[in-house]
Amino acid sequence: MDESSGVGVLDKAAMVLAALEQGPMTLAGLVQSTGLARPTAHRLAVALEHHRLVGRDLQGRFVLGPRLAELAASAGEDRLLSTAGPILARLRDITGESAQLYRKQGEIRVCVASADRPTGLRDSIPVGSQLSMGAGSAAQVLLAWEEPERLQRGLLNATFSAVGLTGVRRRGWAQSVAEREPGVASVSAPVRSPGGKVIAAVSVSGPIERLSRQPGRLHAPAVMAAADRLSEVLRRTGGEE
Repeated sequence: MDESSGVGVLDKAAMVLAALEQGPMTLAGLVQSTGLARPTAHRLAVALEHHRLVGRDLQGRFVLGPRLAELAASAGEDRLLSTAGPILARLRDITGESAQLYRKQGEIRVCVASADRPTGLRDSIPVGSQLSMGAGSAAQVLLAWEEPERLQRGLLNATFSAVGLTGVRRRGWAQSVAEREPGVASVSAPVRSPGGKVIAAVSVSGPIERLSRQPGRLHAPAVMAAADRLSEVLRRTGGEE
């Protein structure tokens, strides 16, 4: 079947986006995956980055951008994002700390929704922020239930260990203290698709002075309840298979 739309530049841009579904790519990787000439691949990737359809990870590689998630939510196709706002706001009000929703994107995690503590010292993570998969409680949750090969690859540069992730799977939540950033603690729990796959992580984060060095003791029940509510929405609507 001819997959050409007849508009060459759009077809080539779609090839770049489709290639990035596989995960982060260097320019050389894009050229190899798409078959485009190097100058063409670079020009398209940079143009898509300008419109936030493509982003960069911490190593400077091209990744799918946050605008795609925003468009899906606006179209009503993403039940997770369209429901997350009120649940995160409720979690923020219960815990008194900023709440976030993260998704794994290749070798990084992206904040796709947040509800910040309105006043005082807080950990504010803007929507669209790209964070490492090597540190933080959300990274632990997003990696803990991965296939063994991906899990081992993810642990190579992580601040946490395989033993630690075994504990995360057993408890159903993760905590971190000064892993991602000095002075910041967090607690996270998994959001699951109707098929049981972990597709996102709900988190609360804030200063260690308030969350203590055992933040899970304070906030794990509330974070798990919020994650379960999001998972239940997906089960009812059949979203995020």
